[in-house]
Amino acid sequence: MTGSGQTLAADFPRAVLHHLGTGVLTMDTAGRITYANPWAERLLGRSAAEMAGQDAHDLLHRRADGGPVPREQCAMRTPLMDSLSVEQGSQEFFLRADGTTLPIIWSTTPLLISGRAAGVVVVFDDFSLYRAAEERMAAHTTALEELTTRLNLLADVSSVLMGALDASGRLRRLLRLLVPELGDWAAVALCSQSSGVLERVAVRCPAHPRRARRLEGPVHLPVRSRPAVARLMGAEEPVLLTADDVQDTAAPLAPVQGRLFERLEGHSAVVVPLSARRKHYGMLTVGRSGDSPVPTDAEVRLLSDIGRRVGLVLDNARLYQEQRNVAETMQRQLLAPLPQVDHVRMAARYLPAQSAMEIGGDWYDAFLLKDGVMALVIGDVVGHDLKAAAHMAEVRNMLRALAWDHQKPPSLIMCRLDEAVTNTSDAPMATLVFARIEGPEGGPWRLNWVNAGHPPPLLITREGDTRFLTGGHGPLIGMSATLHLGLNWPDAYEELPPESTLLLYTDGLVESRGRPIDLGMAKLRHHAAVLVRRLCEGTVDDFCDELLKRVQPSGDDAALLALRLPARGAGAPGDQGPEPPEQAPYSPAAPDRAAPGSLQEDAPVEDPTRGLREEA
Repeated sequence: MTGSGQTLAADFPRAVLHHLGTGVLTMDTAGRITYANPWAERLLGRSAAEMAGQDAHDLLHRRADGGPVPREQCAMRTPLMDSLSVEQGSQEFFLRADGTTLPIIWSTTPLLISGRAAGVVVVFDDFSLYRAAEERMAAHTTALEELTTRLNLLADVSSVLMGALDASGRLRRLLRLLVPELGDWAAVALCSQSSGVLERVAVRCPAHPRRARRLEGPVHLPVRSRPAVARLMGAEEPVLLTADDVQDTAAPLAPVQGRLFERLEGHSAVVVPLSARRKHYGMLTVGRSGDSPVPTDAEVRLLSDIGRRVGLVLDNARLYQEQRNVAETMQRQLLAPLPQVDHVRMAARYLPAQSAMEIGGDWYDAFLLKDGVMALVIGDVVGHDLKAAAHMAEVRNMLRALAWDHQKPPSLIMCRLDEAVTNTSDAPMATLVFARIEGPEGGPWRLNWVNAGHPPPLLITREGDTRFLTGGHGPLIGMSATLHLGLNWPDAYEELPPESTLLLYTDGLVESRGRPIDLGMAKLRHHAAVLVRRLCEGTVDDFCDELLKRVQPSGDDAALLALRLPARGAGAPGDQGPEPPEQAPYSPAAPDRAAPGSLQEDAPVEDPTRGLREEA
């Protein structure tokens, strides 16, 4: 090797140490510093010349507070006594020239020259950089864990609020999530939208469960407290209260919050307004007791988010209830009251579809014609919404007018109805059965009917024999005239035995997604036969109620109309037999409506709340 090559080879290790980017010290076997690279000089604020020959332990090794470290506890000196030992760590400190301590991450390795121990090599660096990175990572991890916990809590809160329980049940479950996760106790107070009365609907405090239960119920608000409570419920953000804010009985919020603080031993609480769409529904209070710290800003923000979610749920419940009331009122106005004629008894039931508006195109009808004959109708217009209900009303009123004008036969009325619906209405197709109950008082009676694509009527005798009346079938209303098919509806006739029951129904009673119509009709026929025999002394209303319990229709809306004939001769001139039970004074129709042609239009209605929705 040439001279220049030898010089380069000799300078190479020194160049590596010079530009290594980490501190390097070498010590002899006595622990004296023999070499320090430039990075070590920079980290320690000392020159290599100043450190050369000095005892490394005495000069540099210190505790975090600058105090000396006993020599026997110096792990960096271990390789001096054991030439095979390698040590490293991150909990040591070196003393800088300015008197400050430098946290280091270090490693010591024995220095061997020609196989003989010549001292120790110490490699070190500023650990504060690594420690800061670790602390940042730990902080980020903690923040992510807290965020995950809050997101999980919000997910659980959303699940509870969207559950099928009633409002009070959902709020009780909500408090079980919030306590003890966000507080030691919690309460929800709601203000009645009609009366304005404030009521605690749920209070939870695991430490004092009996006290919490006693705090539930109406809250008496003095006049002086009402403006403050209104401001609290209408606030944009949560309010942090302390016991000092409400301990004075004269304080405006004392009647609402003071008793909670006193009975549940609270020292602070976050009061969250429950509002949505400019409607104020109440307040959620989450409190702390004992040694629990005051809620942090992050916890207050979380409670604020939860309060907004609760407010939206309460507002949606209000809107749902309003829609439900509108739909129910409209449906009851569209459905017909049942007339009471002679000894014939009828009952009707309507089950709304499982939707928010609870209204559809199914209907029943019963009315007297001017020749004294009873007309029965069961029908279903395509659709399950307000439009379907409006079309149903159109078709029903057309059929009533045509039946009154033409009287008979039903086939002629059905042809006229098909033409009228096609040419004067935008109603879609409809299925229906139109029937006449013909015969003198006391019988015999005959059924004359036509069927426009509807499930057939079911006839049940007193003995429980059943038969579907499959005659009279023709096309759906709105099909023949629209397509110019020239189809018609044949008249069908059936003698009706005394004390028999005639059942008219829509497909929602016998068909669902999980059950084909054939199985549904078989089930209806079976239960109708059993109930007629079992309830031989019962009313036709009893029969309808028990039938619905057994058939259990679901999904689509359904209508049911049942007619029961009296015994032979009952009601005929000279009949001395007892009067049958009065027809039930309630029906799915609005209670203030009278049946057209009814002989008892002025009969009082005794329980207007006992309608189909409750019975279903």
